[in-house]
Amino acid sequence: MIIGVPKEIKNNENRVGATPAGVNELVRNGHTVYVQATAGEGSGFADEDYANAGATILPTIAEVYAIAEMIVKVKEPIESEYSLIKDNQLLFTYFHFASHEPLTKAMIERNAVCLAYETVERPDRSLPLLVPMSEVAGRMSIQEGAKYLEKPLKGRGILLGGVPGVRPAQVLILGGGVVGTNAAKMAAGMGADVTILDTNLARLRYLDDVLPANVTTQMSNGYVIRELVKTHDLIIGAVLIPGAKAPNLITRDMLKTMKPGTVLVDVAVDQGGCIETCKPTTHENPTFIIDDVVHYCVANMPGAVPFTSTQALTNATLPYVVQVANKGWKQACATSEELKKGLNVVNGKVVYKAVAEAFGLEYTDVNTVL
Repeated sequence: MIIGVPKEIKNNENRVGATPAGVNELVRNGHTVYVQATAGEGSGFADEDYANAGATILPTIAEVYAIAEMIVKVKEPIESEYSLIKDNQLLFTYFHFASHEPLTKAMIERNAVCLAYETVERPDRSLPLLVPMSEVAGRMSIQEGAKYLEKPLKGRGILLGGVPGVRPAQVLILGGGVVGTNAAKMAAGMGADVTILDTNLARLRYLDDVLPANVTTQMSNGYVIRELVKTHDLIIGAVLIPGAKAPNLITRDMLKTMKPGTVLVDVAVDQGGCIETCKPTTHENPTFIIDDVVHYCVANMPGAVPFTSTQALTNATLPYVVQVANKGWKQACATSEELKKGLNVVNGKVVYKAVAEAFGLEYTDVNTVL
């Protein structure tokens, strides 16, 4: 198969879809790989590294799209890329369709085959290609939240871990999945007073066993959230419904009950966000303020630490990329339930129910396109 790795062009996105090691593995399996010039620079990989691994370097993104049968990326195509996508071309990347109707309609119109990292799902319902970036984003949410609690950045002026004689910050985490668990580990490790909410009692029991003593678990419901946001300094939105839009757990009216300088970090913003007032921001302009509450809503948080996040992501994606390249997308998805669940849009048809429901589009059973 001919595989293309373009340079990411989303604002301040420094990750890349394949490392030189990944390219070498694909070439060893008999595939041809084209990498756009400087695609890996932000993650610490030079063109020479890719060339030595067996890739051919192409100067422009248009050339990569024009020659490739499968495009391997990190983030969804942006508007300037739509016209480059060929009929029946396979794109393997994060899409998060349910929060982005123009992207969904563009991929339908381009007759593309869209295999989404975020909905590849194992039999135990875990999301192997979302986990590594959720781990990064969960840990980063505390790192960024701690920074924006500083007074010069319009926060409350609180040191996350406090000091002897002064109580630490209170951190509220909505969701006890991979993002929430990693956020809790980081916040607890920095000495904060942490509360983590979830609707799954079995998950709360597990978290209560494995997390430090300065983390309190609590069953989540609307009343509890409404009460806790009044007293907490840093609030992390870490709720995910695979392939679907995140629910709004913090509503606009709750902001007036929060302390001035409270910081909200919505890690779910690329799935529509679980905080009503959050809208996607960039690393260039990461925050905005409503009712004296600081909102940090960067949609590609791991893009700020590309050296770590590219390697974490490609460790997880490479086996699937090799599988798709070796078998072709149809056979790979027909023989792997994990990959089949990654199909979202195929040749003009929406084959992932949550995406169809998000925009009132016709849903086609995925088995009919295989």
